[in-house]
Amino acid sequence: MEPTPVKAAAMDEPKHSGLGIASFIISLVSGVLIFLLIVIAGVMEASTPGGIDEESPAAVAIGLFLFAFIGLALVALGLGVGGLMQANRKKIFAILGTVFSSVSIVGTLFIMLLGLAAGQ
Repeated sequence: MEPTPVKAAAMDEPKHSGLGIASFIISLVSGVLIFLLIVIAGVMEASTPGGIDEESPAAVAIGLFLFAFIGLALVALGLGVGGLMQANRKKIFAILGTVFSSVSIVGTLFIMLLGLAAGQ
């Protein structure tokens, strides 16, 4: 039995990359969480007279979570690159995941360097 033209066209169309989809979702989640942490740290700094104590448990927790979410963005970057390397797969989610995670990582590092320069 011959496949119908609609079924034949659907069979030829590549599927989305699973790695790319995972990269996209993880990069969105990590980017939003990094943004929220930076906002929380800014509010804590602005609302505390004399600035936040860098050795307080809250400041340490924010720093640890920030590094954890940067690590999560690095995982998303790796998955995105892996999704880009897959043959016969759609690459849109892999491209988006790679771009979003790269922007999250570079933006966060830029903000951290800016804070270090301002603290001197």
